[in-house]
Amino acid sequence: MDKKKIITIITGILIYVISTAFSFFVFSKVVLSQGGVITPVASPTVGANGQTSFSNSLPKTESCPLNGQLYSVQQRQWWEKHRPLGVMIENHQNARPQSGLSGADVIYEAVAEGGITRFLTEFYCQDPGEIGPIRSARTYFIDFASEYGDSPLYTHVGGANQPGPADALSQLDNYGWTNYNDINQFSIGFPTFWRDYDRLGHPADTEHTMYSTVQKLWDFAQTSRGLSATDKSGIPWSKGFTEYSFKDDAAVSNRPSSQTVHLEFWTGDPNYYVDWNYDPKTNLYKRNNGGAPQIDRDTNKQLSAKTVVVLSMIERSANDGYENNVHLLYQDKGSGKATVFMDGKKVSATWTKDSRTSRTVLTDVNGNEIKLNRGLIWFEILPTDGVITVK
Repeated sequence: MDKKKIITIITGILIYVISTAFSFFVFSKVVLSQGGVITPVASPTVGANGQTSFSNSLPKTESCPLNGQLYSVQQRQWWEKHRPLGVMIENHQNARPQSGLSGADVIYEAVAEGGITRFLTEFYCQDPGEIGPIRSARTYFIDFASEYGDSPLYTHVGGANQPGPADALSQLDNYGWTNYNDINQFSIGFPTFWRDYDRLGHPADTEHTMYSTVQKLWDFAQTSRGLSATDKSGIPWSKGFTEYSFKDDAAVSNRPSSQTVHLEFWTGDPNYYVDWNYDPKTNLYKRNNGGAPQIDRDTNKQLSAKTVVVLSMIERSANDGYENNVHLLYQDKGSGKATVFMDGKKVSATWTKDSRTSRTVLTDVNGNEIKLNRGLIWFEILPTDGVITVK
């Protein structure tokens, strides 16, 4: 074989290797849709309000650890870079419509004071963008936030600090959260937090104007506190975290035509009465608050939940000497009555929470753990003398 032929053969081999490598690179950036058409895999995008969005065309195979909702591999790779983020969002009638509630994975609602409820919103698998109005800490919300693994992020604007059993700020210090996984706006400020007097679309007092974004809070936690999916020692947030068990939705043929759940935390002020209206088509419970649909300011859509869990707990005043004795306590450790609403049906249950950091476990009348539907879980902390009416 002469030298010219050898050069020709080697050149051909090199061209083949380079073209094969190039083809692999190009095709590794595409996926096959269900119709067999090759389409590009879009990267996550960030909107004007700071919201990270993901491609809806990708297969949803990955279960969110917090509520079982299925998302794409792309979205899982995003959420695995941070840890659960709890944010206190108020529900005063003058603070509505709130921002970001529909993007939470789990929500806890309980009275903060005077019959006015407040939310602990847990974010991990979704990014709603702007969130708020953000308000102050309460001790029982800290107990629920403590369920989300090692050093869960907890965001608030100050908190109850009167010496006594409801002293939330002192408790955060005792737990080792202060200036670590506790994100208190009083010590942080702009640009992580800011006041927006126009966002609600109506005049609002200053206490109803504090906002942030979940990404700003995650970024602050990582850059200022060394907390991402792991801490500085490499310990993952999921250490000690217990996932709930989940199931698929009931078949359409097994869903009732309607169900309404009416809740009164305190009687006497209809502005804080809650109604959950079941929609069999979507298998969602749609939320009314104060007799009207409760809307998310960011999406302009009515709030809804896949599962509504009513936890009946003993409520009492803290008697800590604070003005008008407004600080409250809930007996959120131990056990008590619970009612689970999903698939248009009522399930009688028992809740159990052994310690502050223990998961609130839900069991049926036979003592078996209840499997929840995949999607937003909304916990309603109802006083034992509260009103629950089901139709």
